[in-house]
Amino acid sequence: MSWVLIALLGVPLAGAAALLAPAGADTAAAGRLLRLHGLAVSGVTFALSVVLAAAFDYADAARMQFSTDLAWVPGLDLRFHVGMDGISLPLVLLTTLLTFLCFVYLCWGRADRPGQLLRPEPGGNRPRALVFTLLILEMGMIGTFLALDLLLFFVFFEVVLIPMYFMIAVWGGRARRAAAIKFILYTLLGSVVLLLGLLLVWAQTGTLDMVVLARARGTGMSHAVQVLAFVAVGIGLAVKTPMWPLHTWLPDAHTEAPTVGSVLLAGVLLKMGTYGFARIAIPILPGGAAVMAPWLGAFAVIGIIYGSLACLAQRDLKRMIAYSSIGHMGFVLLGFATLTPVGVNGALFGNIAHGLITALLFFVAGAIKERYGTADMPSLGGGMLSRLPHLGSLLTFACVASLGLPGLAGFWGELLALFGAFEPAAGLSRPLYLLFMALGGLGTVLTAAYFLVMLSRVTHGRPTETVHAPVLAAVGGAGGDRPKVALRVGIAGVRDVSGYELAAWVPLIALILLLGLWPKTLLLVTGPVVRTLLGAP
Repeated sequence: MSWVLIALLGVPLAGAAALLAPAGADTAAAGRLLRLHGLAVSGVTFALSVVLAAAFDYADAARMQFSTDLAWVPGLDLRFHVGMDGISLPLVLLTTLLTFLCFVYLCWGRADRPGQLLRPEPGGNRPRALVFTLLILEMGMIGTFLALDLLLFFVFFEVVLIPMYFMIAVWGGRARRAAAIKFILYTLLGSVVLLLGLLLVWAQTGTLDMVVLARARGTGMSHAVQVLAFVAVGIGLAVKTPMWPLHTWLPDAHTEAPTVGSVLLAGVLLKMGTYGFARIAIPILPGGAAVMAPWLGAFAVIGIIYGSLACLAQRDLKRMIAYSSIGHMGFVLLGFATLTPVGVNGALFGNIAHGLITALLFFVAGAIKERYGTADMPSLGGGMLSRLPHLGSLLTFACVASLGLPGLAGFWGELLALFGAFEPAAGLSRPLYLLFMALGGLGTVLTAAYFLVMLSRVTHGRPTETVHAPVLAAVGGAGGDRPKVALRVGIAGVRDVSGYELAAWVPLIALILLLGLWPKTLLLVTGPVVRTLLGAP
């Protein structure tokens, strides 16, 4: 079955390469065919990931399965080494599912609602480039979760930056260029520091094999080198997570990115940073992890509180969801900082739960912006449950899942991270971690507060009669540069939730319910790997 891993990388790459062939003008009909091409390629990729999940040996989830180890650059002993265990399997499934659902949303997300006729379809004038960008992005994301060579991991880690930059810069909103430049500068700076840390590990151990390094658990590196390498690797990963105070690129990127860009950015790209902590920083550099864990926990809880307070101050719906990601990823980092099986399992569970819930939130927020012409919460006028009851109900469901309602996926990751902080690993200060737990608990209260305040403004109350919508000006810049004017729109004439939207959202809803009601679905897969990585019995 090792060929399936190669196919997972090769299918989206081949699908993107096929788009480089000379073709005619990008007419509306050609654009539809191009999006269907992307749907077919991403569908095949998702099917391959399901095949891997079906063939995976869950009784031995800690073992690296379906491995392929080939010479890449023999002169430098660089190898194309990929494989999958219980940590990478859920993330690969999440990546292929979200990419496929994004293409479902794009293929049928046409102007079948009056509100969409007021502005061009996202990427409508560059469908070939849009499909190409998404497929390259998918290949890079999958490769990051499969790589078992440090340099190969870094290559895939970097591959995703360019397509995401263009996703924001070409198909984003009014301030898309500034947001894209900020995104690329932050992430490239973090990548430089990450590369230095990985090269330090290689210089000390003589190998880039992540499996060998994880088994050695720091052998061959002095305590000081492990601390230095952990700091370098941790900073590089923290930028992409993002961890406070390296988070400032995220709200702008999310606010300006198109819907599918926000979905993949929040649902997958942020997980690449936290995955690096589980795959590289903690198991390969245990001495550095033990020293820096309290600092990681401190930054995590600051991010939880900061993100929640920032959400309370937001007017833009997408920007509020972006800041909420900072808080939620803080819980993931807190789980890692405990260095316990309970905490790390909570972090990995929170990773997947956040990917599903926040993807649904950004899908719904994008649909709201399409219908109303704005994501400004006061301008939405309230009363969405009476205007568009199904859309309002889906927004409510996604919000209560994100705030951690028991029975939904968002609950377990935060709970396990707090449990891990209650009893941290030996050698860590329990009073300090009890403080972290208390601050994290306060963060859950603030999370409920900002989501309930938002729902009271958007879904409840008496609806107003006007909204703001962007109108194409006779003159002016392209895309998001066009000016906005107030326009009276008959909301009663706008469809509530379309069939293609349900097709893209229902799988996320089902998985949020499944993981919330049956958390063992995921914990039985990650648990054995976590114990192995931590050296626990």
